[in-house]
Amino acid sequence: MTDTPLDTPPDRLANDPRSKFHDESLLNRGIGIRFNGEERHNVEEYCVSEGWIRVQAGRALDRRGQPMTLKIRGTVEPYFRDAANAPE
Repeated sequence: MTDTPLDTPPDRLANDPRSKFHDESLLNRGIGIRFNGEERHNVEEYCVSEGWIRVQAGRALDRRGQPMTLKIRGTVEPYFRDAANAPE
């Protein structure tokens, strides 16, 4: 997953280290998500091509002790936070 261009976030990314879509170096760089035109800070996983994000469902936990998540469909626009804060 590290072969993506430096200015384009990946199509799919997850916060969970057990996921095959987890990439620690990209998460450390900082990724922001705009979902349906609104800035979201609670996204656990996203997929641009399929048009969905996963967010925590309150305080509920599954049987393994992991947070329960909801899949919400819409327009997903990821961006690198350092690129958004850089002066032009």
